[in-house]
Amino acid sequence: MESKWLTWAKELQSIAQAGEHYSKDKFDIERFNRIREISVEILNEYTDIDNEKIRDLFCNEKGYQTPKVDVRGVLFKDGKILLVQEQIDNKWALPGGWAEYNLSLKENVEKEIFEEAGIKAKAKSIIAIHQNSKHSERPSAYGVYKVFILCEYISGEFIENIETLKSGYFTLENLPELSLGRNNRSQLEMCFNWISKDERETQFD
Repeated sequence: MESKWLTWAKELQSIAQAGEHYSKDKFDIERFNRIREISVEILNEYTDIDNEKIRDLFCNEKGYQTPKVDVRGVLFKDGKILLVQEQIDNKWALPGGWAEYNLSLKENVEKEIFEEAGIKAKAKSIIAIHQNSKHSERPSAYGVYKVFILCEYISGEFIENIETLKSGYFTLENLPELSLGRNNRSQLEMCFNWISKDERETQFD
């Protein structure tokens, strides 16, 4: 479960963000600005990130705060799951990333698989929608819905790109080092278990 300090900081940030946007009274706006500063100070106290960077990452939106959406493409071949090696940390993950605001879930995941693995795929079913803080030990400044989508291979193979180093198919027993901010072993286990069932229901929190 998410640390209480992070939960409190994110809630304060959400209250401040909405308050700044909707308030008309200049004194109320000043109070909400201070609440936002407190949320930044909490994050700075418990992490090694400086205040300016926290403001850029954590306080860069306006209006009512809603969760970000992270899409992850799940593609199997001969009982193995497709993973890509991330440029940023050299670790492995399901192809995916933040959803583009102007694309559907289907379009987003198909785009991510093509960009990161060079594969043209067709999105078929939603395996799960996770509230990330309930399934990850890695803290996040954002509320995140992580959507795992089963996809079907159509054509293509890995091509060099700016996001990933290579791709490969892995069994659950032979997983490489995972990029834990993107996915963890229990989430991959969920995908393997889901595909093995005759009756499949979308899991969600």
